[in-house]
Amino acid sequence: MDILEGNQHANPEEFYSSLKEKLEGHHDFPEDYLFKFIIPTDEAKITEIYKVFDGIKFTMSNRESKNGKYTACNINAFVLDADQVVKIYQEVAKIENVILL
Repeated sequence: MDILEGNQHANPEEFYSSLKEKLEGHHDFPEDYLFKFIIPTDEAKITEIYKVFDGIKFTMSNRESKNGKYTACNINAFVLDADQVVKIYQEVAKIENVILL
């Protein structure tokens, strides 16, 4: 599922620009920011997400779905600004079959 699916924005640039505006209006950076993702249950996918957060202070909690097919990942990361949040979402969006919430 693509991050743009069901979104009113036609292209990624518009979506991320809008996201940045909303983040700047609702958050007081720097701060802890909660990222949420749903991924197929696969250690390799979790490792790929870890790599995106390399060099950033974060905590992660995972919870498998009832049937074990998917894993919900909650990552609480200390971010400096809205640009860093957008950059993280853009990097995670490159990982196949990851749903960004």
